[in-house]
Amino acid sequence: AVLSFFAGWLTAELAIHHVVWQAVMTAVFVRAGALHAWPGVVGLGIMLGSWVGLARCYGAAWGAERIVEGALREGLGDEYRERILPEVSAKFAPAIDWGQLVVPFRRSHPEVERVRNITYASVAGRDLKLDVYRPRSRPSGCPTLLQIHGGAWIFGSKNEQGIPLMLHLAARGWVCVSANYRLSPRATFPDHLVDLKRALRWIREHGSEYGVNPDFVIVTGGSAGGHLAALVALTPNAPEYQPGFEHVDTSVRGCVAFYGVYDFTDRHQVWPHDGLFRLLERRVMKAPRAEAVEAYEKASPISRIDRDAPPFFVIHGQIDTMVPVEEARHFCRVFRERAEAPLVYAEVPGAQHAFEIFPSVRTSFVIHGVERFLAVLYSGYLLERGRRADRGAVATGG
Repeated sequence: AVLSFFAGWLTAELAIHHVVWQAVMTAVFVRAGALHAWPGVVGLGIMLGSWVGLARCYGAAWGAERIVEGALREGLGDEYRERILPEVSAKFAPAIDWGQLVVPFRRSHPEVERVRNITYASVAGRDLKLDVYRPRSRPSGCPTLLQIHGGAWIFGSKNEQGIPLMLHLAARGWVCVSANYRLSPRATFPDHLVDLKRALRWIREHGSEYGVNPDFVIVTGGSAGGHLAALVALTPNAPEYQPGFEHVDTSVRGCVAFYGVYDFTDRHQVWPHDGLFRLLERRVMKAPRAEAVEAYEKASPISRIDRDAPPFFVIHGQIDTMVPVEEARHFCRVFRERAEAPLVYAEVPGAQHAFEIFPSVRTSFVIHGVERFLAVLYSGYLLERGRRADRGAVATGG
């Protein structure tokens, strides 16, 4: 699974980059006389076949635009764009940022300021840190995104993942917070979740110093981060995950979950191997599933869905070899059965695990779709806030 992930990931998202470097190398070999012997002619034929395959990968990436738009219409309604306020849609990007795609590993944006390594909590003598991505103009009262990194609950940091989405949103008036959390095997679940609740507490209590509107927070993450983001969204104000800060409001306005793990019990038997569950039992949960059934249930987002769940946008690659796409399908089915809030599900063709870690055509279409989803939620929030203000003015005779 790991080998196929890396091969498919880098090829599918960087198809044109592969064509360019292969074309340069082919030109060098041709100039050096490689075609004077039959192995060189065979090699050229293989290279041409490779370019045809890569061109198909590149063409398939453009299909993400139709899939994402269709998912938004299905989940939010055909007229969802009409619910986006003009002042919100005015900040949308007009088209793909080709400059980002040409240099896909660039980690900055000229209109975004990154404030690094802010301590949001100290646990057992260790400082937990986060980074803030905000517009360079430093406005106040901005909608806010909490980004949770993945890494199988045992590795990763705030520095690697979710960068394209955070830069895109921060350049358009959002404040994005990317938080570290304790990792296994030193940490035992639910330590990871408790730390992220602490990050939400920091957002509520100190985020306004960095332009945050603490009343409008969305949570997002990928893979293990998608699992944790879903749990953050589905366990608001749960005292067991807020030791010493039970009074803090840890609810969020919505969740965007990328290729997450949603069921630690594998009740639908979608996993083709037991690698995940050996990891969970030995390093994350540190207990056999058969002996800790309740703990595994409580750690499964699919078990935590209820009628009050916030809106979700679930995104999963159709050819994900790390987390079966059936995980997302079953989660979405149960969400639609139990929750009243809207759910958008985009199953992205040709997408591997972690496909949006760096900019690509596919990533761009997905990020633009996420932006429209968030715009609907934020527009609804602004309208309701305006109505509350009007009611307050009437009540006070203003």
